[in-house]
Order: sequence, then C-alpha cells, then structure tokens
Amino acid sequence: MLFLDRTPDLSPIDLDIYKYVVNHLEQVSYMRIRDLAKETHTSTTSILRFCQKFECDGFSEFRIKLQLFLKDKKTAVTPVDETAFIDFIKRTTQEAYQEQIMRAVEVLKDKELVLFIGEGASNVVAAYGALYFSSLFTLALRIEDPENYPVDFLAERLSDKICIIALSVSGETPEIIEYLNHVNFGKSASISITNSAKSTIAKLSDVNIPYYIEQESMNTANITSQVPAIYTLEYLAKEVKNFFNENPKT
Repeated sequence: MLFLDRTPDLSPIDLDIYKYVVNHLEQVSYMRIRDLAKETHTSTTSILRFCQKFECDGFSEFRIKLQLFLKDKKTAVTPVDETAFIDFIKRTTQEAYQEQIMRAVEVLKDKELVLFIGEGASNVVAAYGALYFSSLFTLALRIEDPENYPVDFLAERLSDKICIIALSVSGETPEIIEYLNHVNFGKSASISITNSAKSTIAKLSDVNIPYYIEQESMNTANITSQVPAIYTLEYLAKEVKNFFNENPKT
C-alpha cells in the first residue's frame, strides 16, 4: 500500500485520508500538514497518526517517502495487485455500494434510452456498456463526441426517457463535466461511475457509484484499471434486468 509492502491497520478516519492521498499523490507530496487536514476534514493530529501507520515519524518524512514513491512509480509499471480487486469485490457487498446500485436501478427502470459517455480508456468501457445494456434490457448507445451531442434540444417527453451514464476514473474529465452541465438544463437523468464520490462528475450526477482503487499513471497516460467500472456496469445491468423479471411491464 503506497510505499509499504504490507497493508496497515487503518481506521475509518485513516481510510478517508488514504483515499484522498492516493487520488492526489502529486499535490500531497508538496502539501503542508494543515492543508491536508483541511482537505480531508480531519485534524493535524489525525494526519500524524496516519503517518505513523505508514512507518513515518511525522508528515515531513511521509512526504519525502511519497516523493520517492512517485519517482519510482514514473519509471516502472506496478504489477497487477489482485488484492485491490479482492478488496473492491468485498466492498460491493456492503450497504453503501448496494444502496447506490439500487438508486441507479430506480432511475433506469423508467428509461427507454441509455447514453454512455467516457474519454480515453473510459470511452472503450462506454462502448462495452452500451452493448451490454442493449443485450439485457433496453436500447443503449455510446456518445462518441459529447461536445456536439446535446440533449436539451429534445422535446421534454423524449428527454425524460433518457439516462446518461458517465464513466471517468478521475471524475474530473472536462468534456464530461461540460456535457453534464449541459444536460442539467433538460429532464434527462444521469448516473456516474467514478473512482471517488467527491469528484465534480460525481456531484453533478443524480446517482454516483464510486469504486475507490489506487490510481496509476505512466507519463501523462492514466492506466488505472477499468475492472471496477466494468464490474459495476455488468452488476447494474443485471440488477435492472432482475427488476423487470420480478416486475414485468403490463
């Protein structure tokens, strides 16, 4: 975990700090302790306890180790960490994840068209999602050029039957943010699948399903695994299909 070769025993507060750190590695490596405490809504004392669990005497040592970790990370690809996937699968059985899935099912059950949107690797997952959803319960398409595919020009009776599913690891993809802001003028619903519930795209969506895994990059490319996003799409599609099986339309 980060620069440790083991997983420390983290409290709920520690986990909140950890999630922020792994999503803002570069920024945290140059932050002041009080700035990190402010961003994580914790205290400097909590930050120090967190650092000690990562075998650091204080925040300065934690930053130095983090900077060295980032330097090594830029020159080597991290081997596949199956424990990250196992941890994610375990979290999908927990109440928080299940609640968001059910909220998304409630949104999708009345929709007749699902539009998928993503950029980069997420765009490939969006194409897969459109195919998977179309195979199970309703027409689904991928938006290839979101900047030139507005939906607020649609008649209300059509817009109301559309749901946009936005895919973004960072949750900060400019094109998707612009599109969701555009959509907010219409009646279309939106669901997002991101790595963090605190991202801009998550906050713009009617429902957000976060998966929280460590982000990876190589040079300027984001190479974070898309496995959690694909798993979530399949899980969601099957839950909607099960809903229709249990509640057939008359």
